[in-house]
Amino acid sequence: MTKLKTMENYYQKFEEQLKQSTRDRLLLHACCCPCSSHCLEILGSYFDITVFFYNPNIDTEGEYEKRFRELVRFTEEAPFARSVKLVEAPYDPENFRSMAAGREMEPERGSRCYDCYELRLRRTAEYAVAHGFQCFTTTLSISPYKNAEWLNEIGVRLEQELREGNPEAAPYFLFSDFKKKNGYKRSIELSAEYGLYRQDYCGCIFSKAERERKKAEKGKDE
Repeated sequence: MTKLKTMENYYQKFEEQLKQSTRDRLLLHACCCPCSSHCLEILGSYFDITVFFYNPNIDTEGEYEKRFRELVRFTEEAPFARSVKLVEAPYDPENFRSMAAGREMEPERGSRCYDCYELRLRRTAEYAVAHGFQCFTTTLSISPYKNAEWLNEIGVRLEQELREGNPEAAPYFLFSDFKKKNGYKRSIELSAEYGLYRQDYCGCIFSKAERERKKAEKGKDE
């Protein structure tokens, strides 16, 4: 796992890319509906968007389906999202389990999370190439709990790998730090407006365990 040496202003890079956009076909990886809400709101004017729902980290198939159904409902109800197309990737939690094997006891927001980001972004990039998208990115950076530096580092590296393999067909990575300029706050407002299901853990069994631990600690303090 390699960290960037300096923090970059990814939102500024994102805004520069928007100025050059000509309704490119964007494949937007989505982790859940609340995180997607504001991203779709700001991207809809610039791109022809397809949302790609691939999250093998989610602990149960029921939770996976619940999050996707909320995306479906939101794109039917929100005026700025009605032209969005949705792709639900197969639920394959074994990919996540294989990646996490041997690192079950690592803390959240460590190397296991980095590799989880890459697992999901790599599948997104591969789908983008296979289906002729001009660019790809992820909603993950809207969360204050997700490392935007890592996400952009991975995205840029994947773009470079794709260009080395097939430069003419390779999509570019759309920089993102969607939490900026009150993006996360706006996602909360949209969640309230549309009554969205807002989960209180990222989806994996490890984040769920951390959530339960924090709840138990809070209960002891009260």
